[in-house]
Amino acid sequence: MTKLTLGPIAYHWSAERRRDFYARIADEAPIDEVYLGEVICSKREPFFHDDIPDTIDRLERGGKRVILSSLAEVMLKRERKATADLADLETPEIEINNAAGLHARGRRPHRIGPFMNAYNEATIAWMARHGATHVCLPTELPGPSITCAAKAARDLGLGVEVQVFGRASLAVSARCYHARAHGRTKDNCQFVCEEDADGMPLRTRDDSPILRVNGIQTQSESYVNLMAELGRLIAGGITHLRLMPQAADMVAVAQAFRAVLEGAIDIPQAEAELSMLCPDVPFSNGFFYGEAGYRRIAASSQV
Repeated sequence: MTKLTLGPIAYHWSAERRRDFYARIADEAPIDEVYLGEVICSKREPFFHDDIPDTIDRLERGGKRVILSSLAEVMLKRERKATADLADLETPEIEINNAAGLHARGRRPHRIGPFMNAYNEATIAWMARHGATHVCLPTELPGPSITCAAKAARDLGLGVEVQVFGRASLAVSARCYHARAHGRTKDNCQFVCEEDADGMPLRTRDDSPILRVNGIQTQSESYVNLMAELGRLIAGGITHLRLMPQAADMVAVAQAFRAVLEGAIDIPQAEAELSMLCPDVPFSNGFFYGEAGYRRIAASSQV
């Protein structure tokens, strides 16, 4: 049965907000698996490090499987050590998002995160030979490529995951543009990213929204929404569908996706519910159709 997962929080939410968020996810969300951990900026991790054991316990008591995610960018000695320490764990499962994690993990079982660029069958086969048991495909892959990658992964016995909701991660950088936009340096950012719970809007010169900035990460302005494509994803071999946490009611978002998966409501009704939950954010699915990622394409026009 296809599993519904919740990706790691990408933003710098306060410890209290994180605790409240995961308490609701544990008790109310129809989610099968939850990814925890800081994947964007290592400077944020101390704010919630002490809460991780209790969060894991709470989620597991709520029937969720927990996976710990590693940093997407490893540049400093302390980041290498944190990645190596994570790679040494036997439980919970870990998701690796950087080659430093692959080196530290060796051939012991692990998951591959979306930052590792598993774009083709040869890469997935190499990852499987080196211990991968599961791979989350990059968000910009078009549908036919997803199907090819999923077949290759399934033939090797790997789980295959695709992001179906939330902002797409487009790039990570050595520079922190969030700090720079406020006249600060990366080393003296004063955690200004906490002011933008859903990312900092970036607009064009003619004042049109185009991207979001989240520390060192660049994201799409729109939320990826593959609700209408769920049937094709599942038919193509996808085993896990990932929702990315956003500044929205993620319990209600998860309920809408679960209802579609179980056939309790039809897609138009679920789409309407998502629109009400995210009234100020556009949806997109362009990457799936091989188009510009920000575009919203009617599934019926592609049948």
